[in-house]
Amino acid sequence: MDKLTNELATAAWRKAAKSASNDGNCLEVAPLSGGRVGIRDTEAPDQAPFVVSAGVWDAFIDGVKKGEFDF
Repeated sequence: MDKLTNELATAAWRKAAKSASNDGNCLEVAPLSGGRVGIRDTEAPDQAPFVVSAGVWDAFIDGVKKGEFDF
């Protein structure tokens, strides 16, 4: 098992508080080494997570706060 795979397997995954999630259908995130962030779907925890850099994560959070992803 490579270092990233091992890190993802032992990561401290967290999701939004139950009151903020849609019947458990939400994303989970985990902080990783090097400032990276792992992202996975709570409905598919066995699928490979998406891993982004700290800069990408910060830009995404900024966009969410600004409403850039609102439908």
